[in-house]
Amino acid sequence: MNKKLIAIDLDGTTLRSDNTISEYTKKTFKKLQDDGHSIVITTGRPYRMSIDIYKELGFASPMINFNGAMVSKPSDKNWNFKDEKQVDKDIVRDLLKNQNSFKLDFLAAEYRRKFFINNFNAVSPQLFGVNEFKLYNKLEENKLTANPNALLLQTTSSNKHTIAKNINEYYENQVSVAAWGGPNQILEIVPKNVSKASGLQHLLNVMNIDKNDLLAFGDEQNDVEMFKFAPESYAMKNANPILLEYAKNQTKWTNDEDGVAKTLENLLL
Repeated sequence: MNKKLIAIDLDGTTLRSDNTISEYTKKTFKKLQDDGHSIVITTGRPYRMSIDIYKELGFASPMINFNGAMVSKPSDKNWNFKDEKQVDKDIVRDLLKNQNSFKLDFLAAEYRRKFFINNFNAVSPQLFGVNEFKLYNKLEENKLTANPNALLLQTTSSNKHTIAKNINEYYENQVSVAAWGGPNQILEIVPKNVSKASGLQHLLNVMNIDKNDLLAFGDEQNDVEMFKFAPESYAMKNANPILLEYAKNQTKWTNDEDGVAKTLENLLL
């Protein structure tokens, strides 16, 4: 059997609803890696909110963050194939000036190890992996010394998809804007042509793995491009119905039932 590149989303996929990972999943992943397969965390989460999970799983593989805007290998600081894309900080400045036009009640700039947000009262700090916002986290123009990897916005508009389209058009397709799934009104902005699929294409190239040996697991709208790209894709039993039309398969189990690990055990072990 050819060795596989297995792309796993985190929230709603590998992680249980309480953000934990079962011992069964950990053991299954270890067996797969011992057999020579590569398991790659492929998530919209920033690096800082994924690295502890990477370490808990004992991974030595690359990792994809910010929906493809960052590809790194935490186990090897000297890895020569890092790939990092950024949003121009001038777009952040411009969005701050046009908050009212786009009906935004917060704007956050996300980096590898830090974030800045302009309105502490509009969202729970848990969304950013912290218990409380610090003064340091306040988004101010003088802190925009480097281009961020991604932006998070929340709109007060009832139609987040229309706002996403408007932002895309306003910036003449310099960025990709996607609405998060679920009831929240959050939009994510990454550099143009960046997605989980672009991150995986980079890894296939540098790891010299055939695309036919790629498997992908996910549950939400930000997995659509990855599912369109991967020859074998598995939507979780608990997946957003929108994702199902792009999935080749659906797992028999939810994220709370070790759906990824059970499916992989049946397929590869």
